[in-house]
Amino acid sequence: MPMNIPMVLTWVRIMMIPLVVGIFYLPESVMTQPTQNWIGAWVFIIAAVTDALDGYLARRWNQTSNFGAFLDPVADKLMVCAALIILVEMGRVGPFIALIIIGREITISALREWMAQIGARNSVAVNSLGKFKTIAQMTAIPMLLLNETWHGIDFALLGTLLVYVAAVLTVWSMCYYLNKAWPSLKGLDD
Repeated sequence: MPMNIPMVLTWVRIMMIPLVVGIFYLPESVMTQPTQNWIGAWVFIIAAVTDALDGYLARRWNQTSNFGAFLDPVADKLMVCAALIILVEMGRVGPFIALIIIGREITISALREWMAQIGARNSVAVNSLGKFKTIAQMTAIPMLLLNETWHGIDFALLGTLLVYVAAVLTVWSMCYYLNKAWPSLKGLDD
């Protein structure tokens, strides 16, 4: 496995997961809740930027690899799932919304793996609907982690609205991918 800047960015994102989670478990005597909110939100934002940057750089510098193609979405899904679990625990996201988003991630990851095994991975390749879902999630989560009103902007409200948009896009994109895979799935039983 060659180590390059895109791969390092992916590993940095993975290492940020315990940092984001850990920030919210610090006692108030070490870090106040508002400080936790701000730092947690910024760490998540930095991780989200590395998600966009590592893929861009890997393609631009022709440093793509099979391992990088595997690790990048794993890092993304781990970060989102960890943040959602924290948000559910803090009462900022409903468990049903988190279940929809996490359940979709597991379902589509398993579907892609299975489709790759039968040689039909391209039928469930990432499309623009999945990208919009990711953008909605990656915007909603730091707003919900922040959970503050700043300069008249209610980030908790905006984050809540966006997480509902992300949940709708999550279901829509899952249905889209399952529909694309259906002919291959149905053909296996014939």
